[in-house]
Amino acid sequence: MLVLGSACWAGTQALALAQPSSEEDELAQVYGDKTTISLATGASQSLRRAPAVATVITAQDIALMGATDVDQVLATVPGIHVGRNNGGYNPLYIVRGIYSEFNVQTLVLYNGVPMTTMFVGNRGTLWAGLPVANIARIEVIRGPGSALYGADAYAGVINIVTKGPADIPGLELGLRAGSFASRDGWLQYGGAVGPVAVAAYLRAGRTDGFKEIVQADGQTALDAAFGTHASLAPGPVNTGYDAVDAHVEGSYGALRVRAGYLLRDNVGTGTGAGVALDPVGKGRNQRWMASASLADIELAPQLKLNLTASYFQFINQFPTALRVFPPGAFGGRFPDGMLGAPNTWERQLRTSAVVAYNGWAGHQWRFGVGHDDLDMYRTQEFKNFTLIESGPLIGMPVPTPGGQLIEFPVDKSFATPQRRRVSYAYAQDEWRLAPDWTLTAGLRRDDYSDFGSTTNPRMALVWDASLDVTAKLLVGRAFRAPSFSEEYSINNPVIRGNPSLRPEKISTAEAAVSWQLGEQAQVQASAFRYEMTDIIRSASVGGGVSEYNNAGTQRGHGFELELQVDATRDLRLTAHYAYQRATDRASGADAGMAPHHMAYARADWRFGKGWALGGQVKRVAGRARAAGDARPAIADYTTADLTLRLASQPGWDVALSARNLFDADVREPSVTPALTHDLPMAGRALDLQLVYRF
Repeated sequence: MLVLGSACWAGTQALALAQPSSEEDELAQVYGDKTTISLATGASQSLRRAPAVATVITAQDIALMGATDVDQVLATVPGIHVGRNNGGYNPLYIVRGIYSEFNVQTLVLYNGVPMTTMFVGNRGTLWAGLPVANIARIEVIRGPGSALYGADAYAGVINIVTKGPADIPGLELGLRAGSFASRDGWLQYGGAVGPVAVAAYLRAGRTDGFKEIVQADGQTALDAAFGTHASLAPGPVNTGYDAVDAHVEGSYGALRVRAGYLLRDNVGTGTGAGVALDPVGKGRNQRWMASASLADIELAPQLKLNLTASYFQFINQFPTALRVFPPGAFGGRFPDGMLGAPNTWERQLRTSAVVAYNGWAGHQWRFGVGHDDLDMYRTQEFKNFTLIESGPLIGMPVPTPGGQLIEFPVDKSFATPQRRRVSYAYAQDEWRLAPDWTLTAGLRRDDYSDFGSTTNPRMALVWDASLDVTAKLLVGRAFRAPSFSEEYSINNPVIRGNPSLRPEKISTAEAAVSWQLGEQAQVQASAFRYEMTDIIRSASVGGGVSEYNNAGTQRGHGFELELQVDATRDLRLTAHYAYQRATDRASGADAGMAPHHMAYARADWRFGKGWALGGQVKRVAGRARAAGDARPAIADYTTADLTLRLASQPGWDVALSARNLFDADVREPSVTPALTHDLPMAGRALDLQLVYRF
């Protein structure tokens, strides 16, 4: 599928230093390599013929759209809506309307390694952004990918690829300042040390975060019940954080080694852990990542071996305890507030081997095996309360003696350490049925130490109907493994974990067509239908207690239309529209929360010497409430962004960006009705960025 991401014309140094031999070469220099993708099959191939509905966004796209964070980039992909969850304001990458509070159904890879944390099942509860200066490209598949990637490649797969030695010619220094007291500085380098190609990146930044006002929160409802006035609402959300990012990469022949570190400190809690405003609680998380790979080791003619190993450590802590509810909560029983600090430590080791065989005419085989060791090796909880475990007041908090914040024994905390081991094997064949037809079929089996086995197939038929038209028919199945919190949560009388959970499953059918209208225009269209079964939800088991169960089924359908037009050599126009509708089969009601309609348009214009102007508009509409939520419908909104860029000699690149230019009132839906006016998002924001390349 040809890509229609947010693209923009360039006034870049690379364009100034080299004269293209043709208009096609010039476009390639402006937009980067958007014609190939490796996410669809595990090997690089033409995007147009890839057996998936896919999008590739390059570093050039990212820079010229004025994006500073990966969330802003993903919001421009057809069929993806970037929402926010209650509490921590963590991003939700909602693909084709598949919504959940923690966004566990979208798999995010960082250089091919899952960023999934085992306790929650997503990227963590203290995400706090991912900057884009060191990103070479982002590959996105909409639809299931478990036949290749296993767990959580359910609604879609996103692979974030960092810049290597070839992407950074020399030394680059960058500075950025913007609204909400945001500031960043970074250095990155690409080159060689003897025979070793190296790349390195270091960035530090911080932001106070936007401080939009919440009119009512979870404590507001408790005040009404207890006759108190403890709520801090109306009051601002807490979205600030400090950040450090580091990455280093080296390659020698077939060997590539990568290592990285991400720190997010003093992370605000959004609307609060208990959906009660918390200006005090601060979180901290650290991610250590390392990987090594040997690529294309020739075992015999037409037979190659690829080996990979990765290490991922994730530590999530609250050095300053969360104020779950403010001082005076629960009739004044908590004069210092209801405090808690649940901390987790995780370690993940992954190894895999893939053999590629091309010796059978018309076939390209891939066989893979692997083993994952996923260990939440430590848990810790501080709090100044316990919960009543039985009777009519079950779940009511009771202060510890003196209301002191104390560390609870592990077996009395929110969860005990857990370990999961996964072994898997898969096979895939790309079979050229005829000169214009290719059938890709794959099957993967995963064996889990805690809940058993799951097998997931996929099949894709690609037809080059003509030189200008490619059509695809895709079917597949995927699964989402239960998180440790869903399986093993303890000491919470209101909601219990369930070790007997089965994985969620989804079956999807898709059709897509790509049409090249001469040299100036490209049109893509895709349609999909899916059914989700064994959805993990909490359900009452009596006595005011709920437990996680496989209790849900959902059906959805929709389509995406994409258009890209090179109106002139200096003006490119991009637009797409996505529609989806999902229904809960048990109630027959709309599944809610995700937009039914998303429309996007972008124009990028080069003018003068090194100048570029890009603007984009996005419309989000048709978000229904979840079943049983009687609040008015979630308001639609339209945002506009504008970026002016100048690339000058010898190496300066200056960009001024305005996001939400007209200060639209943007709100993301809240799951809890206590946030009566939903989750307010940032208003107008300005950014100035300076980059110098030596």
